Amino acid sequence: MRVVYRAIAVAAGVVVLGAGATVVLLNRDDPATAAPQNSAAVAVPSVISASSASSAAAAPAAGAAATPGLSPLSSAGASTTPSTASADGEDGADGEGAADADVALAAALTDPRVPALPKKAHRLRSLPGRSASTHGLIKDRRSGVALPRFAASWALATPAPFASRQLLPKVKGASYRGMLVSCPVPIPEQKTLRDTAFLAARWTLNHHPSGATITWTASQPIKAGKQQGWLLGYTVHYTLEGKKRVSAAALALVDVPEKKPAVVFVTIPDSQKKRWHDINKVMSSVKAL
Repeated sequence: MRVVYRAIAVAAGVVVLGAGATVVLLNRDDPATAAPQNSAAVAVPSVISASSASSAAAAPAAGAAATPGLSPLSSAGASTTPSTASADGEDGADGEGAADADVALAAALTDPRVPALPKKAHRLRSLPGRSASTHGLIKDRRSGVALPRFAASWALATPAPFASRQLLPKVKGASYRGMLVSCPVPIPEQKTLRDTAFLAARWTLNHHPSGATITWTASQPIKAGKQQGWLLGYTVHYTLEGKKRVSAAALALVDVPEKKPAVVFVTIPDSQKKRWHDINKVMSSVKAL
């Protein structure tokens, strides 16, 4: 009888081991149970600012994907938010784009460089100086938007990685100079233009000195030709060679039919503040094609 009992016990053990191996093999091959590959996801904070909490579907929110910094204003200090957005704003599959948008939102809500947008709309004030003369419009067909082509002070430059780019002359002893660019929105698109503009403004910090922060000067809906848009004005604060400096900046996000929204972004450092009024000229002239 002992021999019989031992045989039964051995057979039962083999069955149990076989079942366990089957479970292991099934789990290894099942993608639903595989460990997540992206370990850089940002947790959504449980507490957000009052302006962000004012509406779940239309609150200002989100973060930015780093874009290769090939401009004279780019800096090594870029956002580390993971994203599949390319330089011209093309996302991957729809599911990946939605995931990027969620991660970007969480990152922006916890980014100390970018405060929440004001609850109420604030119009862009008239900046000091006189705007430079213009020579028609630059028609950026890739982005689906038109913007002023300045005839004086500004010069056309190689657009990459943007769709169009104009630059102010270099200033002796200054590391940064004014830049005016357009491109399809290079960050995950959000549910509202206001949210997407907020994300885009955060992305523009990649094109300012490392450690730069933002304070808002304007936030308002705009009409860009026949299309809707959102305008953000802001001051960028940073330190260069131990001195505190600022740049005046603004961004227009324009809804473009059958395309991603277009971004028109202009920034001018205080070393060229005589050209600050050009920002008003740009923002008042942007139109969808």
